[in-house]
Amino acid sequence: MNKNFFIIGAILGGLAVAIGAYGAHGGAKYMTAETTITFGKAVKYQMHHALALLIVALAYLQFPKQEKLLTFAGYSFLGGILFFSGSLYIIVFGGIKMGYVTPLGGTLFVLGWLLLAYAAFKDKKKEE
Repeated sequence: MNKNFFIIGAILGGLAVAIGAYGAHGGAKYMTAETTITFGKAVKYQMHHALALLIVALAYLQFPKQEKLLTFAGYSFLGGILFFSGSLYIIVFGGIKMGYVTPLGGTLFVLGWLLLAYAAFKDKKKEE
C-alpha cells in the first residue's frame, strides 16, 4: 500500500466534508444560486477523488508490479483535485475566472481513472 496516497486521500476527504459544511452554513451567505451549484461540484469531485486516492493506495497491494502506473494515477487524481476543485473554489469565493484550469483538472481525473484501469489490466498476476 502507498501510505502517502492513503494519508493524502484521507485528509482531502475530511477537508471535503469540512469545506462542504462551511458552504452549507457560513459560506452560503456569500454564494448565489449559480455559485452554490459550482461549489457543490467542487466538493463532490474532491470527495470522489479523495476516495480514488484511497483506492490507488490499496491497489499497490493488489498490483505491486504496476507501481509506476499507480503512482501516475495517484498524482493525476491529486492534480485533478487541485486544478478542478481548487479552481472552482477560487471561482466561487474569489470571483476569478480560471479559464482552462478547470478542464485541465477534469482531464487529469479521466487520466487517473484510465491509468488505474490500465494498471489492473496490465498486471500479470494470476487471478485467484
